[in-house]
Amino acid sequence: MAEQMLSEITEGCRLPVLRRNQQNEEEWPLAEVLGIKEQNGRKQYYVHYVDFNKRLDEWVTYDRLDVRRMQIPRKDAKTPTKNGSGSCSRPGSPDREMVVCPRPFLHFPHRDRPTNCQVNWHAWEPPSAATAPSLCEEPAGSIPKSNPSSQNGGSRRPLVSMVGRKRKALSMPMDEDSQDSSDSVPAVPLPRQTGSLVCDKSHDDIVTRMKNIECIELGRHRLKPWYFSPYPQELTSLPVLYLCEFCLKYFKSLKCLQRHMHKCSLRHPPGNEIYRKNHISFFEIDGRKNKNYSQNLCLLAKCFLDHKTLYYDTDPFLFYVMTTYDCKGFHIVGYFSKEKESTEDYNVACILTLPPYQRKGYGTLLIEFSKSL
Repeated sequence: MAEQMLSEITEGCRLPVLRRNQQNEEEWPLAEVLGIKEQNGRKQYYVHYVDFNKRLDEWVTYDRLDVRRMQIPRKDAKTPTKNGSGSCSRPGSPDREMVVCPRPFLHFPHRDRPTNCQVNWHAWEPPSAATAPSLCEEPAGSIPKSNPSSQNGGSRRPLVSMVGRKRKALSMPMDEDSQDSSDSVPAVPLPRQTGSLVCDKSHDDIVTRMKNIECIELGRHRLKPWYFSPYPQELTSLPVLYLCEFCLKYFKSLKCLQRHMHKCSLRHPPGNEIYRKNHISFFEIDGRKNKNYSQNLCLLAKCFLDHKTLYYDTDPFLFYVMTTYDCKGFHIVGYFSKEKESTEDYNVACILTLPPYQRKGYGTLLIEFSKSL
C-alpha cells in the first residue's frame, strides 16, 4: 500500500504538507510538488507552498505528506515547459482532481521554524540599533507599494515597494474634440526590453522554480539561499558552495578556497573607494572594467532576489558595494546597482542587503546613499 501511494505522487500534484510556523505550531498548508529525488535510498519531494513566498520551498520526506487529500493534475491540461516560452507571468498550474488514499497515523518530530525577512521603514541608525530595517529587492518594472501582511514565516508573500527610484509623472494628453476623451483609459506602458528591467521569459520554467544551491559559505557566514541562481550545473550537487569574500569567486571545496586565498591579492572589492565613515565604506565598480567580479556579485545576489534577471551582461551598469572593515579586510554587506545611462532616470536598478546584515539598518543606508549620488 505504501509503495502504491509513493508511485502516485508525481510532479505537479498538490497535497497538504506539514510545516511549523514561527510560533512552533503545526500547520498543513497546500503545497505543489515540483521535483522528486532519491537520496540514501529514500525519496524526497521538493514542494512549493501555495500562496507562500518561494523562499519557504524545501525538500521534505514522505512522512510529512498527507496523501489522503492529494490532487493529481489532469492529463489533458497544459503544464509549464522547461523552455520557458510564453508570457512573463508565472504559468498557472493545471486543474486537478481529488484523489483520496488511506494513510496510517504517523508521528511527526519537531521541525525548525522558518525565518522571514521583513521590510520596515525608519530613519537609519547605527548597526547597533536592531530595530532598523534592511532591504532586499529586485525591480521588475513598476511595482505597487505594499506593506507586509504578517511577521509569520508562513505569511502570504508581500509586495516590495520601489524605494529609491526617481519617477517621472505620466502625462496623458487628451483631445477635447474626441468623443472618447471623457471615458478613455490611459494606456499601460509596455515592459522594458533593455537593461536589468527586461522581462525574463525563462524565469518561471520548471528548472528555475527550484532552489539549486544548498548552502553558501562566505567568509565567516554560512548562507542558505532563498531562490534559484544559475551557478554551473556541476556545483549544484555540492552540500556547500565556497565563495571568496573579496573577489566572490566560487569553489567546490574548502581546500580549493584555501589555495585561492593564498594567491588572491584582493582585500576589498575592486574599484574606487568613494565613501568611508568609521568602519563602513562604499566602493564603485564598473561592470565593464571588472566583469568577473560583477558577474559573481550578480550570481550571489540572485540567491536572494526572486525576480533578478541580470547575470552576465554587466557592461551598462555601475555597482556600489557597501562593506564593513576590520583587521582582515573589507567584508561585503550589500550593494546596489544603477545603469550608466538610464532613459527613465532611475537611480537604482537592483539593491540587496545580505541576510546576515539584515534588520540592522544597512538597507536604509543603502537607499539613502543611492539617493545622494
